[in-house]
Amino acid sequence: MAVRTGKGAGLISAVGTDRAALGAWAGTRLGVLVLSVAVAAYWSYGDLKDSFLDRWTQWDVDLFIEIAKYGYRGDPSQPQDAGLPAFFPGLPILIRAVHYVVPSWELSALLISLVAGAVAMVALARLARLTGGDAKAVVALLLSPYAVFLFAGYSEALFLAFAVPAWLLARQRRWEPAVLCAMGATCVRVTGIFLAAALIVEFLVADRRWRLTPWLVLPFTPVAAYALYQWRRTGDWLAWQHAQQEGWGRSMAWPWDAFRTTWQAAFGDHNEFTGAFRVEIVAAIVGVALTCWLLARRRWSEAVYVGLPLASLLTSAFYLSIGRAALLWWPLWLGIGRLRWPAYLVVIVVFVPLLTEEVILFTSGHWAG
Repeated sequence: MAVRTGKGAGLISAVGTDRAALGAWAGTRLGVLVLSVAVAAYWSYGDLKDSFLDRWTQWDVDLFIEIAKYGYRGDPSQPQDAGLPAFFPGLPILIRAVHYVVPSWELSALLISLVAGAVAMVALARLARLTGGDAKAVVALLLSPYAVFLFAGYSEALFLAFAVPAWLLARQRRWEPAVLCAMGATCVRVTGIFLAAALIVEFLVADRRWRLTPWLVLPFTPVAAYALYQWRRTGDWLAWQHAQQEGWGRSMAWPWDAFRTTWQAAFGDHNEFTGAFRVEIVAAIVGVALTCWLLARRRWSEAVYVGLPLASLLTSAFYLSIGRAALLWWPLWLGIGRLRWPAYLVVIVVFVPLLTEEVILFTSGHWAG
């Protein structure tokens, strides 16, 4: 019997990895879909009076759709939302584009996350394979507690669809397409700035073909263009930062003050957000440990990518959305994916009930992070 070797065997292995990633993506999407329908039946006492799309159009999804419909001035029939400039324009622009084909704004947002997530998972599987892993990293991410936001019409899936391919291409030293993907990421989330900084560090550490240096500036241009747009609209160069303050009360604070405020919210008077703040503290600890581990392993560029945005979150007035930010830390998922099977299964067993709880919280209209 002939044995496949060389490029042929490598291609077959790559195709298998891609299929495993897409299978995991499709299977977990189906699982979340079934769970959310079951949740609707439970919370509506057997009467599905709230539509499926309404249950998945919660919190930030409403704001993305509002920007897609009306721009950053918001719905003219409602008081202006000062927090809208906190959202980068990439996802709202794409929602509006898809809406020309799909009449439902809500379904447009869900479809974007569905397609973008598939792209991101294939790229993550290929990145895992490049570093000696496999699709276990993809499964770990998809079953992680906050993976509900990869199903919903949030910006995480779209960001990963640009950012993970950018990193994969950079690891392959294909800088031009890597930079173009990174530009897409900076259109979607401010985290793209930190991705751009990490790409510069990766270039300095591993390549140094100086003629390519001008390309590394390009991922910052969408952020500059957005700042210019908001300045033309509001007269404020820091409209994004001020929207964070006015919309959510997020301002700069010393890290010990931020921790103390979050701790009091997590373990003070019990309310609807108490559990969420406890999870934020756990996510912060994981993020700090991950950053320290990356530094200890001298993985400088990945430490920059994880550590810089984490530092900004830890110096906010209180911890918010650190758990969701963890979805973007592919070094974490690659690391979990390389655990030996007993340890890996323990992690998955812990993850699944937490993800289930998050789906229940989100689709029933409660704060899920």
